[in-house]
Amino acid sequence: MKAAIIGAGLGGLLAGAKLSKAGYDVEIFERLPFIGGRFANLEYKGFKLSTGALHMLPHGSRGPLAQMLREVGADVTIIDSEPRAVIRMANGENIAFQDFRKQFGFTEKVKLATILLLSRKFKPKNDISFQDFISKYFDDEFLLRLANSFCGWSLSLSAKDVPAREMLEIIDNMYNFKGSGVPLGGCGAVTSALADVIRSNGGRIHTKSCVDKIITDEARAIGLGVNGKTVDTDIVISDVGHAQTSRMYECSDYAYLEKIKKVKPSKGIKTCLSSDEPLIGHSGVFFTPFAERINGINEVTNADPSLAPAGKHLTMSHQAVVSDDIKNEITLGLLDLKHLFPDRKYEVLLIQSYSNGWPVNRFSSGCDIGNRTPVCNLYVVGDGAKGKGGIEVEGVALGVGNVMKDIRLM
Repeated sequence: MKAAIIGAGLGGLLAGAKLSKAGYDVEIFERLPFIGGRFANLEYKGFKLSTGALHMLPHGSRGPLAQMLREVGADVTIIDSEPRAVIRMANGENIAFQDFRKQFGFTEKVKLATILLLSRKFKPKNDISFQDFISKYFDDEFLLRLANSFCGWSLSLSAKDVPAREMLEIIDNMYNFKGSGVPLGGCGAVTSALADVIRSNGGRIHTKSCVDKIITDEARAIGLGVNGKTVDTDIVISDVGHAQTSRMYECSDYAYLEKIKKVKPSKGIKTCLSSDEPLIGHSGVFFTPFAERINGINEVTNADPSLAPAGKHLTMSHQAVVSDDIKNEITLGLLDLKHLFPDRKYEVLLIQSYSNGWPVNRFSSGCDIGNRTPVCNLYVVGDGAKGKGGIEVEGVALGVGNVMKDIRLM
């Protein structure tokens, strides 16, 4: 059986590794000159920055992505974060999240425990947002600020833009899989290891190869048009999102096309900092619910010093974009960093914004339309078709798992 994959991002490479390990003849076509998409390393001034996502797996060595990496035999080492997360309070105090039962008062403990119970048993079926859910049942400013901080860091969305049912699925997964981790070597180490698996199983990965057409026959994909040539195939998997995929063939399913039109992508800004001394001093997520714009920060060199030159530290902050004025959003984020680290010396290495044709997620979390298309053997994976309750790359892995179940490989 032949599988042709459009795009060598994380989703395409995960799918290719699973299929090649199962004996499929895998061929991947990537239009860029490098693989990994927004989960690749970006070399800059001796630092290993990242093209998109942070150098981080939200659920560390226990989560869906790590599990899939082990299943395909990808050689990746993941350093679990310790502590899992720390919350910056309004008074400047830092509270380790896994010790919240010792730090928070009785009322906060009861509210957090109730949210956890609801995430396990009583997820809402309507479209109530996570912000309205918290306001309706808890009416607590701190929990709302924490929700916005978490949603901004993990999903590039405000709590008002995330369905409560999706957020409670995420909390459920946090309970099951625990906290984050850093892959040794950064994002690029993960995607490179997946490429090695594909090639070792006889698969081929072509860069600078633009797919301009998906060839169909009676609602079945039978080939691709690539750089003016035709490639025959039995299965097509696209890692470029539903919208772009639908433009590659004559799609007459108007209900499907209308669903695509209605969903908005999420936007984010990442700021990379260099410092001689640690800014936060641990490898966990540093949540900032009382900041103006910054939602969360990771200092990845506390887990993997090789991501920076000797004697340097690499810190990455992330914020959801809440207005159309990107320059002002960046300015407010930089002011937050000054307030968070008032007595620390650091250099801004790079500021990256993700929007328009290159958003954080092609479909906002909780709003994507799944992995299937109107064509029976054409599937979509990646940031536009994540699994339910999946934070960023964990959701990408869950989505790939859904496709593998559909073609009966899991």
